[in-house]
Amino acid sequence: MRFQRFGAFLAAAAMVLPAAVQAESQQFDLPGPALRMSVTRGGATLPIAKVPSIAAGDRIRIAAELPESQGVRYLLVAAFLRGATNPPPKRWFSKAESWERKKGSLDLEVPKGAEQLVLFVVPETGGGFDAVVDTVQRQPGAFVRASIELAQASRDRARLDLFLDGIQDAERNRPAEIPARTEQLTRALSIKVRDECLQQPIEQRAACMGQSENTLLLTDGTRTSLAETLVGAPTDLALQIAATPEGGYGYYSPYIGVVRDVARLFGAFQTTRFTYIPALAQLDGERAGLLLNTAPSFASPKSVMVVGLPPVRPVDPPLLRAGADQVLCAPSGELVLPVTGAPLVYATDYAHAMALRVKGPNGATVDLPARADALRGGYVVAANLLAGQKEPVEAQLHGNWGFAPMDGPSFRLQPPKGGWRIAGEGAGVVVGRDNALTLEGGAAACVSRLSLRDASGAVQEVAWKAAGDGSIAATLPLAKARPGKMTLLVEQQGVAQPESIAIAALAEASRIDRLRFHAGDAEATLYGARLEKVTRLTIGDAVFEPADLGREGKADRLVLRAAAPVAAPAAGQPFQAKAVLADGRSLSIDGTVEAQRPMAAVVSRTVARGAGEGLAIRIEGDTVLPNDARLTFALKGQGSTRFAGTERVEVATEDGRATTLLPVKLQDATIAIASIAPAEALGGSAYGPLRYRVVQGDAAGPWASLGTLVRLPRIAGVACADGQERCTLTGSDLFLLDAVASDRGFAQPVRVPEGFTGTSLAVPKGTPLYLRLRDDRAAVGSVG
Repeated sequence: MRFQRFGAFLAAAAMVLPAAVQAESQQFDLPGPALRMSVTRGGATLPIAKVPSIAAGDRIRIAAELPESQGVRYLLVAAFLRGATNPPPKRWFSKAESWERKKGSLDLEVPKGAEQLVLFVVPETGGGFDAVVDTVQRQPGAFVRASIELAQASRDRARLDLFLDGIQDAERNRPAEIPARTEQLTRALSIKVRDECLQQPIEQRAACMGQSENTLLLTDGTRTSLAETLVGAPTDLALQIAATPEGGYGYYSPYIGVVRDVARLFGAFQTTRFTYIPALAQLDGERAGLLLNTAPSFASPKSVMVVGLPPVRPVDPPLLRAGADQVLCAPSGELVLPVTGAPLVYATDYAHAMALRVKGPNGATVDLPARADALRGGYVVAANLLAGQKEPVEAQLHGNWGFAPMDGPSFRLQPPKGGWRIAGEGAGVVVGRDNALTLEGGAAACVSRLSLRDASGAVQEVAWKAAGDGSIAATLPLAKARPGKMTLLVEQQGVAQPESIAIAALAEASRIDRLRFHAGDAEATLYGARLEKVTRLTIGDAVFEPADLGREGKADRLVLRAAAPVAAPAAGQPFQAKAVLADGRSLSIDGTVEAQRPMAAVVSRTVARGAGEGLAIRIEGDTVLPNDARLTFALKGQGSTRFAGTERVEVATEDGRATTLLPVKLQDATIAIASIAPAEALGGSAYGPLRYRVVQGDAAGPWASLGTLVRLPRIAGVACADGQERCTLTGSDLFLLDAVASDRGFAQPVRVPEGFTGTSLAVPKGTPLYLRLRDDRAAVGSVG
């Protein structure tokens, strides 16, 4: 069944191929003979399934695995190749007579200078060895290409086999798991499924995915932009892209390279004696089962099966990446280490003898055996060793890639521990609105669920997230709750019973304790309780609307702002205000105008940028500040504000996550100059609207806008090939782009996917190219 589904794509591809090669573009569903192969390097011998590449000096043993009833005698012919323009010498060819006990296997040594190894399974007719040698020496480049394509196609077949096995198992036994299993397998194996299959009913999704190979696209985990381009592409476009180095080496389609290039290639070698047909190797230990895409012929011209073996090249272990940056919880039992970046660790045995090296508190290390599990998205280890520990431990995945050692990502493992408590003073919350609180003392990585149980026993889910310092920020759903005793339940992985935290839910009447209003201000601040009920504040003729509600100590703090300038009394003058509540009631408040806060307006600014690396990105407008620039701005005191030189200018992101205090230089008592390099002062991750205020002694002025901080990618270059409709933009941190277009209005933009990690984008032709930034989609940059 699986072979038929694989074949559907090849049949579709054949419709757009020349008729001369359609006979070779059928599905690889015919089982051929099997081989047994092993590789020896130094004193170590590995089965072929664990060998991603071979090297000069390696010893390779190849034998046919044929039934006793085998009626056709096969000659095994091995040929080492050394490039498309350099025919190999005859001594680089070896043969074995599979039907002879003493001559039935090949014992090869990889010669210096070899680049590929191709195996031919030849029906014995006499003179077959010389015919193969002559054919390869006449056109070695064709077999170099065939070797590359067949080896890559066999690897891609292994990925797709594992994918479809997992989906079809769910289809037969666990239909409800198909969506989750599809998501996990596509992530682990770097396979992209067309959206129309995911939109099918659950019971039809697996069938949709297997109907045609052009519903599945393989990626190498790094070239997301090209994968996005291919999704939904017609077959002829896919075949056209297969001619590029990216497509031709099998990154994006399992058999496009074989169908388009290898089929045409072998069609050119048909002679009166032999015709050559490709064979894919399915590896299992030393066994390599061959799959054919056309029935072999035993009448002239007889069929010679061609098998691509591992390339001769330096060891190149993949770069495994941790699929999670945070600390991992390590309860007793099995632990899944999320690993991405190398789908072949799941689909092949190239990575073997894998283990997690754990460093204990006493400095000693121990290796825990690890096995790759695509359905669980990582390597699985037994974490019982960490039982009884409380603090995080360091661990690293390591093992072998073929004959070479391979180091994987590092992890911090946190055993479960209790001791959760509410940070701050007391455990009281107020009903009538959701309450935010912070939990500390436990292991945030191990928390699986928070819930709130009221006095009646009813339980509600509690929204929460782990903070970087190991604490938990939770939001209690108390908008419709009644006052009384409550219990916060903290459930943890590997812990049978949840931890209980007692909470007192209190009723708080609307109350205004204080109103602060400064001369010259356009905002006022109320302090009290239940201030969310305040809908409007009036001071004289000025009307203030709620802008920011928060907590200060045990009281509410509500900032209200006026929509228009306020003609306030002078400092020290009494006033009467009125707060209007949501239920229509109003509360009168007596107060005294406080002294004016220090206020200043930006009257000029200069943005200076260094040369930097790559192509310069020009930013339009003077209110957008690149984080690699230095902003120097002049402030003019407003109202009675005068500068003495001891002031500081506080600059912060709008959400308050990044802030800094800047010294000032004076032009005179009314003009102060400040300067900031955002990347140094606020950190490289800061972005978004910036605001500033003047601080004089203990008095801080109102916040005002300073512009928008944006992070910029590094654009290494833009390359445009003749005759191509698109160019290639290369660089780093390209996820900071939202879109690229050749016109200022972004009429036909190329959108950059969320979470894009690639280093190149296919972009329109144009000079300049316009860049829409993700940090501020209203900001427009240009390059070129």
